Amino acid sequence: MALTSDDFAALYDRHGRSLVIFFQRRMYDAEAAVDLMAETFAVAFRDRAQFRGGDAAGWLYGIAHHQLTGYYRRGSVERRALARLGVARRELSDAEIERIDELAGTAALRAELGGALARLPAEQRDALELRVVQECSYAEVARRLSVSEPTARQRVSRALRELAGALEQWEAVQER
Repeated sequence: MALTSDDFAALYDRHGRSLVIFFQRRMYDAEAAVDLMAETFAVAFRDRAQFRGGDAAGWLYGIAHHQLTGYYRRGSVERRALARLGVARRELSDAEIERIDELAGTAALRAELGGALARLPAEQRDALELRVVQECSYAEVARRLSVSEPTARQRVSRALRELAGALEQWEAVQER
């Protein structure tokens, strides 16, 4: 059963805010989060006739996940949704960005990840900083830390796994 315009409006009302939070918690960029939410709804609206019933929220979040994957792959958000609608992109005000950060719990998340980062063994933290923050190649990380390249890769991998685990635990607590 295809979504009607009224169904789509209700879907937007029910999930627009939670989608912004979904994106913000993964990207820490309020403007990109709003853009991706808009793109998600633009794709959903375009494809609403193809929806065959069932879990509309699941369908919408599937689109959102696809948009997030595309964002990471491209490295930036395409402004297609707003361009298709003929709407000029409006910059978010500081108050709007702060509100999105508040809704998403960004400050608490940053504190949690900062604590998890501080708990990492120094060799993992150093390797992660060189690889992710300073964008060094694994060969350069290995050279700077006086270890083999496989050891550098292992340290970065373990650090990322620890941080991902901390993030999953934090999100589980937040969803309760």
